[in-house]
Amino acid sequence: MTHNIRFLGLASMAMVSMFFFNACKKNKEAAGTDKELYDMSRETSGFVWYKKTDALLNKSSGSGHPQAFFKTRYNSIAAASLDSNGQIQSGASFAEGSLIVKELFSDNVTLARYAILYKKSNSADADAKGWVWGYVNADGTVAEAASKKGKSCIGCHSQAGNEDYMLMSKYFP
Repeated sequence: MTHNIRFLGLASMAMVSMFFFNACKKNKEAAGTDKELYDMSRETSGFVWYKKTDALLNKSSGSGHPQAFFKTRYNSIAAASLDSNGQIQSGASFAEGSLIVKELFSDNVTLARYAILYKKSNSADADAKGWVWGYVNADGTVAEAASKKGKSCIGCHSQAGNEDYMLMSKYFP
């Protein structure tokens, strides 16, 4: 009898611990705009890679992302702002519907996160320039909600040499 009570007590403590562990997770699964951005970022067909290559690039000195490597791609609408070499045209202003996805890798094989910019001016989550900012982990959890309108991103993306918030031409000419 005492053994059964002890077992039930341990089992109860384990269940309570699991509840609190899951309730305290920092990142929540994407929903709403974040889910829309996550789903769009996972689709790769019809995209153009920066400089027409999907090779991993080393993080630049100007990057605020903690991941060591990345690659960037543009949907067909955004690709209209690229030149014939696949680089962002000087003075580019991306059109409505542009989707730019930066795949962030923690090492040379492990996709860790998507940094997403989607030009959708009529979205409640759009910033003053019409961009909706997404920062979603590869597992579908949200690193920073789109509702924050790129609050932790705009500082870096507004630095001198940006093209409509894009820094590829500055750091990877």
